[in-house]
Amino acid sequence: MLQETVDRISDHQSTIVICQETHRFLVEEQLSQIGVNNPNIILEPVGRNTAPAIALAAMHCEMESQDNLLLVMPADHVIVDKEGFMEKVDLASNIAEEGFLVTFGIKPQYPETGYGYIKSGKLINKGCYQVEQFVEKPDKNIAQGYLASGDYFWNSGMFLFKASVFLSELNKHSPEIFNSIKSAYNKIEADRHFLRPGKSEFESCPEDSIDYAVMEETELAAVVPADIGWSDIGSWQSIWQLSNKDQSNNYIQGDVLTEKTCNCLIHAEHRLVTTVGTQNLIIVETADAVLVADKSSVQNVKQLVEQLKLNERQETSLHRRVYRPWGFYEGIDIDDQFQVKRIGVKPGGQLSLQKHAYRAEHWIVVRGIATVTRDDDIFEVRENESTYIPLGAVHRLENKEDTLLELIEIQTGSYFGEDDIVRLEDKYGRHDSE
Repeated sequence: MLQETVDRISDHQSTIVICQETHRFLVEEQLSQIGVNNPNIILEPVGRNTAPAIALAAMHCEMESQDNLLLVMPADHVIVDKEGFMEKVDLASNIAEEGFLVTFGIKPQYPETGYGYIKSGKLINKGCYQVEQFVEKPDKNIAQGYLASGDYFWNSGMFLFKASVFLSELNKHSPEIFNSIKSAYNKIEADRHFLRPGKSEFESCPEDSIDYAVMEETELAAVVPADIGWSDIGSWQSIWQLSNKDQSNNYIQGDVLTEKTCNCLIHAEHRLVTTVGTQNLIIVETADAVLVADKSSVQNVKQLVEQLKLNERQETSLHRRVYRPWGFYEGIDIDDQFQVKRIGVKPGGQLSLQKHAYRAEHWIVVRGIATVTRDDDIFEVRENESTYIPLGAVHRLENKEDTLLELIEIQTGSYFGEDDIVRLEDKYGRHDSE
């Protein structure tokens, strides 16, 4: 979905992605796959909602001496009519150039209670209106009234405005956010194409959405109504609604067998999932965990995440597959005396020159050719060959070929945490545990 969002615009090189530090290598890899090789990726030290994130992007544009129009698009939206969307962007651009903060209002198809609404006001010009009111998520009866009136639109969370105008309105209506982000941006540091704002300054910023911080306060808010096949994929229920279903109204993906099952979403990634006599369920199986939820309650998954955090469960921060700038590693098995990983190294990828204090490693190449450094030796390991890295040995793994290198790594020792890495050289500028 991130790739689809970026592909909605033609000028990839002007893309700015705001994400958290832990997602940076995954984002980098996703962008690389669609030809965005020198992106601007701004890393939030912590999440502070949309107003601070958008402020970072706006300040970056101003710092580059480009008072460009910013098209703000969350990466969890589906837009079926891409051409229609770009027509609305062109229309909104004219209004934004005049100094308006433009949002896109989606023509409602049914009385949705999970979205906020925008009430349109005075006509500015053809196809664009002043915003009369932002409305919180309504109950069913009120939503039916909004649908019947024709004056209310779903709040898409997409915006178009000049960077300078947004920052001016942010400073006017939410000066504490503006000042915190300005201080954080003034201490920004570049690491390849990653940009890191000042950590303590960003952490001191109040948490708020662009709607509350700016759009509901400004007199410059405008709305362009759009009927573009839009959906906010905020839940598995949304995915079920948008997906092609079988004759029992099930959306099934992966290795799944059903018997007397209807109106379900069943997503299997790593093993067979079977159901008997079920209906209206969301079932999601991944390498990390399994979710089973009634479709009407799936929005409450956030409460489960909070429980995981309170219990300090690693599932909230560590996934089975972990992306790195050189490729990825994927956990297969772990015990108190060993750990098994699958490692993939991209063409040209190079792990850091490193050593470990608590583990030794066995590498078995299953695809490609590995170039291995082990203390003073440099040699190749080919498919169906293996090598051994003793505890404390200085070593490096590199892929000099033009195809993916894959190997199975078996670690033996007394401790297998990622912080048991002492980096001696790293072309990506990472710290020991990254």
